[in-house]
Amino acid sequence: MITPRGELLTPPRLTATAARLAVQVFLAVCLWRGLYAHTTSAAGLDREQAVTYAVLAVLATRIRGLDRQSGRDTVVNHLRTGTIVYWFLRPLPPRRYYMLRALGEQLYGFGWVLAGYLACLAAGVVGPPASAAAAAGFAAGLLLGQLVLHQITLLIDLMCFWTLRDGAALRILQFAQNLLSGSFAPLWYFPGWFLTMSAFLPFQATLNTPLSLYIGRIPPADAPRQLAIQALWVVGLSVLTRWLWRRAARRVVSQGG
Repeated sequence: MITPRGELLTPPRLTATAARLAVQVFLAVCLWRGLYAHTTSAAGLDREQAVTYAVLAVLATRIRGLDRQSGRDTVVNHLRTGTIVYWFLRPLPPRRYYMLRALGEQLYGFGWVLAGYLACLAAGVVGPPASAAAAAGFAAGLLLGQLVLHQITLLIDLMCFWTLRDGAALRILQFAQNLLSGSFAPLWYFPGWFLTMSAFLPFQATLNTPLSLYIGRIPPADAPRQLAIQALWVVGLSVLTRWLWRRAARRVVSQGG
């Protein structure tokens, strides 16, 4: 409840978030409708599919933003002040606390996404799912994608125990996430070598996979394989971050206790 309470106690942040989402959605619609002004199909997507993908990508990035400069309860801030030691001294394990805090942020962000999606759907800005099977695949893919994103963000935060700062790494991650996940543009528009490279990275599993299922670019018959790939990324990154948590605990020193 930390994140939603902090937001609700500062109304200007609520209005700023709503205004930013509205502007981003409007500009995304204008951009993609303009790009399709002289064509009906590109990279296997028609105009409505492209616009729907772009708007949903804008909304999905609000589930858990990567810009956490305004947050104070972050790993890098606690490492800088030394208060990270309390994460390892209290009864609640630090890994579980981090997970619960991230869950609160994502649930709060999902509230914004759901409200924005319903408004865009009612206004005809985005289209409904390609089919019932596509809707089910999208829901499962979105959940798995957020789990992958959680593990990626956690991996960057755990690097702070060795580097002491993660500002540069976080900016690199933000750019890589936006580019390789399909947030800037659907990955279907990129050349073949780029798609092959991104297939070996976890980023497209966070956004491109669920949105491609939603608009029907990935057929429902291929959904099980795509969801399995997402699940493998979740398991693999979870094993890695669990191991890093144990290594990080050995680097924390409690003076006098």
